Amino acid sequence: MSNQPVYKIIFHNGKQIFEVFAKHIYQSDMWGFVEIEEMLFGERSAILVDPGEEKLKSEFSGVKRSYIPMQSIIRIDEVEKQGAAKISEGGDSGKIANFPLTPNLPSSASSED
Repeated sequence: MSNQPVYKIIFHNGKQIFEVFAKHIYQSDMWGFVEIEEMLFGERSAILVDPGEEKLKSEFSGVKRSYIPMQSIIRIDEVEKQGAAKISEGGDSGKIANFPLTPNLPSSASSED
């Protein structure tokens, strides 16, 4: 068995939540991004085909490296072995809320002393 770690990355992409596996993950030189390299997908079998994993595989086909914004990442785990990549619904119907992108700051013009 290989000593190379496998990482499970869970992140928001629009209103969906992606769960992917990769061999390498780094803090990017581009501020605010995490780099993911060598994404891992299960081997295609003639008996069982997972449509969610196939959708992710086609979306990331030909991608050498992916840059994910830090505020989109929900969780990163180092795991024993690779699992199935999947897409689940997030947004309003999900249990996980998006991280706010801009804070609501009070306007100085509307404050009265």
